[in-house]
Amino acid sequence: MKVLISEQEIQRRVEELGRQISETYSGRPLTILGVLTGSIVLLADLIRATEVPLRVALIQAASYHGTDTTPGELSINADLVPDLKGRDVLILDDIFDTGNTMAGLMERIKDFEPLSVATAVLLWKSDRTVVDFQPDYFGFRIPDEFVVGYGLDYDDEYRHLPYIGVMESSDLEEHTKKVDG
Repeated sequence: MKVLISEQEIQRRVEELGRQISETYSGRPLTILGVLTGSIVLLADLIRATEVPLRVALIQAASYHGTDTTPGELSINADLVPDLKGRDVLILDDIFDTGNTMAGLMERIKDFEPLSVATAVLLWKSDRTVVDFQPDYFGFRIPDEFVVGYGLDYDDEYRHLPYIGVMESSDLEEHTKKVDG
C-alpha cells in the first residue's frame, strides 16, 4: 500500500485545525458532531487539539457500503444526536468526496435548530465535488484515489492504520483472498 499522507503530517495538520477551530469558536457553545464511523480517529485527536469547551455528539451516515468504492444512496441515523438548539455545530467527517453526504447531513442538522452549522473533514477530493459548497475546514486535498487508514476503511478494515494509504489493485486482491479464503 502506498502511503499518501504520513502519520506525522496528519498530526501536524490536526493540531493546526484544532487551533483554527479554537479561534473561531472561542466563547461560543460548540458541539462537534462526528460522523460514524470514519471520523472517530479524527474526532478523538481533534477534540484534544482544541482549546475551547465543547460537546461531542455522533451521527451515523453512510453512502459507501461494504466493498463499494463509489458512493451509493445516503442513509442517515440521527438517533444519537443530542439537543443542538442554539448551539454552533461543526459536522466532522473523514472525507469530502462528492459532497452529497455532507449536504444531506447539513439539511438534517438544520432540523435541530442550531445557531450555526459548519463542516470539517480530514480529506477533500476537490476534483470530485459536485455540490456548490466546500468544507469550512479541511486537512488535505487529495487526488481521486481510494484511500484507507486513520479511520477510513475498506470493507470495515484498515481503519487502524496511522497514515492515509492508497489501496492498489494488489491490496484489493489480497483482501479478497483473505475474506474468501
